[in-house]
This record gives sequence, C-alpha cells and structure tokens, in this order.
Amino acid sequence: MLDLLAEFGVREADDPRIGTLLDGMLAHTDADGRFLAHGAQRSGPPVWGCVPCDTHAIADVLCRFGRAGDPRVRRALAAAESDLMQTDLGLAWGCRPDPATGFRGPGRTGEPCPQTTLEALRAFSWLPAGERPAQLAEAAHTALEVWRQRPARKPYMMGHGRQFKTVKWPPAWYGAYEVVDTLGRMPELWRGVPEDRICMAEITACLLAYNVAADGRVTPQSAFKGWEWLSLGQKKLPSPIATAMVWARLQRLDWLAEEIAAVDVMRLGSSKGGSGTPLEPRA
Repeated sequence: MLDLLAEFGVREADDPRIGTLLDGMLAHTDADGRFLAHGAQRSGPPVWGCVPCDTHAIADVLCRFGRAGDPRVRRALAAAESDLMQTDLGLAWGCRPDPATGFRGPGRTGEPCPQTTLEALRAFSWLPAGERPAQLAEAAHTALEVWRQRPARKPYMMGHGRQFKTVKWPPAWYGAYEVVDTLGRMPELWRGVPEDRICMAEITACLLAYNVAADGRVTPQSAFKGWEWLSLGQKKLPSPIATAMVWARLQRLDWLAEEIAAVDVMRLGSSKGGSGTPLEPRA
C-alpha cells in the first residue's frame, strides 16, 4: 500500500500515518539488521520473523519515502548484500530460513528466487550508483537468466506464461511488469550484455502485447480483491492509473524501442510445462 501511495505522488509529509508506519518498520530488526515482519505461525501466537521477501520489500519502501540515509536502512541493505548467494543460475538472492521460526519461503535450495531478487534490486536502486554493491550486475544477469532458461526449468510457484506477462493489479508479484520496472531503473547493469538486452526486449514486448491495447490504454485483466474503488481494481474499462504506470516503465526503455518492436511474442519459446505454443493475449 505504501509503495502504491508513493507511486501516486503521496509523500510522508502528506499524512502523519505514513511516518508512523515507517517508524514502526524501522523499529523492528533482527540481530544483523534485517527488517522483521509480524505474522501468524501455523500454530501458536503471531511472532516477529524475517525472510528475504520481508526485509527487502520493507527496505525498498523506506528508501522510496526518503529514509535511505537512516543507519538502520543501511544496516539492512548491508545484510542484504551479505545474503547474496551463488545459485545454480548465478549470483542472486534465494530463500533464507527465518532463524526465529524456521519458516522459509517456497523456493528450492540452491535456486535463485526471482521475487526476492527483484525486491532487493529495487531497494538498492534508490541509492546513488556509487553506493550500490558491485555485484548487482551479476544479480541482474541472473534475474534475466531465469527468463532465458524458462523452456528447461520453472521457479517454484513462478512461471513465465500468460500470468507472468499479464499484470495483476496492483503489481506486487513476480511478472513482466516487475522485471521491467526493476531493471529499467538501472539499465547500466545489463544494457552492455547482448543476451540480457534480448531478454529485456522480449519481456518488455510481452508487457506491451499482453496489457496495452491498440489505442495505448490499459484495461486491467486481473486484479487483487479490495481495490475495486480504484480504476486499476476493475476489469471492464481502461484504467488511467494502470495506463500511466505501464507507460512510465516503458518510457525508461525508449532507447530500446526498436529491439522491443522487433520481438514477435507469438514466436517466443514457451515455458517448461507449457504446450509449446504461447497463449495469445486476451482480447
């Protein structure tokens, strides 16, 4: 919710509740500085725990609202950097068990987690280029390698079919929109690597083909419940908000426009477990 408010231009000074929430996030960290989230267990009372997709998302929001200079944010980002691991596809972030509860995400051991990796990259994107970890280019390459390897392997719970290509509003889960949003912020990490440029052109072409109509507008095809009061939460009419959000991401890649336009999304190889033929965009 905070990320979406920031997308709409809301700042901390606009509502005192935002500062209260940000202060609350900063107040809860583990011994190494990772941010904690309060959640239910399968049995017993709720507890404060930490998995990478908690701490990275919290750090991202805190940075977005101007808290990147807070020592607690920098400590959390330092912990994130230390959590980078060598996976079977390259350097990335994977699932890390919560030491307090033993809970871990669904990702397989030794594999990169696309969701966690994008969240960490987004958090670091708010820092000046000179203050980011040197390994971010390798992590960005791995994030795109996940797409490149889709015919042979599928990340657990994260495929690359029509659901990946079609935005579920508001965007919060691994998909074409999230890849374009995240890596479009830091093109210097991948623009000089030919295979990565191809991947970005393909993913961006899918974002266009599966979400943007011929008139340039976006009519949501999928939405989380509870957002019907916003135009992005309904599926009958073009949404000014969704349209603006998609085009804001595409504008960052206008220098890649010719390569994106050259992609025929119906000729892209399908994902593992698919029929071999990509599903067409819904009318």
